[in-house]
Amino acid sequence: MSADIGVTGLAVMGANLARNLARNGYTVSLHNRSVERTDALLEAHGSEGEFVRTESLVQLVESLERPRRVLIMVKAGAPVDAVIDDLLPLLDEGDIVIDAGNSFFEETRRREERLREKGLHFVGVGVSGGEEGALNGPSIMPGGSEESYRTLGPMLEKIAADYHGEPCCTWVGTDGAGHYVKMVHNGIEYADMQVIGEAHDLMRSLAGLEPAAQGEVFREWNTTDLASYLIEITAEVLEHEDERTGRPLVDVIVDSAGQKGTGRWTAISALEVGSPVTAIAESVFARSISSQRELRAETNRVFSDGVDSTAADEEFGPEFVEDVRKALYASKLVAYAQGMDMLVAAGEEFGWDLDLKEIASLWRAGCIIRADLLDTIMKAFDGESSRLPKNLLLAEEFTEALNECLPAWRRVVAAAAEHGVPAPVFSSSLAYYDSLRRDRLPAALTQGLRDYFGAHTYQRTDVEGTFHTLWSGDRGEVEA
Repeated sequence: MSADIGVTGLAVMGANLARNLARNGYTVSLHNRSVERTDALLEAHGSEGEFVRTESLVQLVESLERPRRVLIMVKAGAPVDAVIDDLLPLLDEGDIVIDAGNSFFEETRRREERLREKGLHFVGVGVSGGEEGALNGPSIMPGGSEESYRTLGPMLEKIAADYHGEPCCTWVGTDGAGHYVKMVHNGIEYADMQVIGEAHDLMRSLAGLEPAAQGEVFREWNTTDLASYLIEITAEVLEHEDERTGRPLVDVIVDSAGQKGTGRWTAISALEVGSPVTAIAESVFARSISSQRELRAETNRVFSDGVDSTAADEEFGPEFVEDVRKALYASKLVAYAQGMDMLVAAGEEFGWDLDLKEIASLWRAGCIIRADLLDTIMKAFDGESSRLPKNLLLAEEFTEALNECLPAWRRVVAAAAEHGVPAPVFSSSLAYYDSLRRDRLPAALTQGLRDYFGAHTYQRTDVEGTFHTLWSGDRGEVEA
């Protein structure tokens, strides 16, 4: 039989995507470097749909209808290039190679150009939702050529998550745009999880709320404007009791957060395109410092927290918990605003016509950052480009929300600083907000200093032009 699509790389994500495709009526040709994994999938799940067993890439390609569609699900980096190298001699003009892993967008751009020169399509697809999403419907963010999407799109839309009858999948842009959007999604995810962690720490350290009690708080918060997948599962994690010790599970998990690189890539790319994603960057650094456990243990013994233990603490009761909720919502908004700002900057840099409304729609189901506020984000970016807000925080609904949250946000950040509880993303998000709203920033002095030691010049507020002060001479000003 002729298969509709081939999948090579049958670890958990690849196997689940293959099963998803088969469940949705497609004949899926299977390949893995070790045939045992192919056979294990067929033995366990072969009844879920039509599969074709192959033992080599040659057999995989020969089993596919034209134009051939081959989905690669192997580890990002060199393994992807190795599979492409093996596939190229087997493919014909018009065939489509799909990378649905977490590849770096620049590598996707390089691969797309390489295959385009050979008459082939290369599609970098961002897939979010983890193992469960891959099987039951992920958020899918495809890049590549529009022509390839005409062939591939209906298939991806059918296996994607469904939000009130709309698939969480659409073509987002050329070459590496799909993987870029997924990267920014993950950056927002980093910041979102970090502010949730900071809220948990503040409520425990200052309000004395134990994890189980916090689970109830987060469960209640999930009925408010904070409603989201991450808030929902936070309640479950905090309420979970460790079977071995009877303690809250969160207390026996080592406090060192790992990462697979996408958050770091987001921060680096943001610097390159000039987008100030301070909350996202701080969340990456927070994971880094959590991993320095030996250094933290030593400084814990040496450093004082600087808190006056003789002073009576203010009462951290229900009002403080509500303050934390508002600070969490405001900081969450900043993370989304920074991600959207970065997408605009990247679109200008790489020539992508990114539709922020469409991108927000992809994140409403199936993915990790799905949240009720995405419907409001879509409304904010719905309309003619000239009338869209320059920053998500300027959308009327969010401006009103920030004004309402601001006093609580300031109280929470102040309490964290006063009592020695680190809240880097709460703090940096508030600083971002304050930086945006100020009519003057200290960058004027920075430019003066740069002009002094490096003759980097500056511009004036009262006349047009570029100027330099003769600091080592008579200190007169000249036009540069």
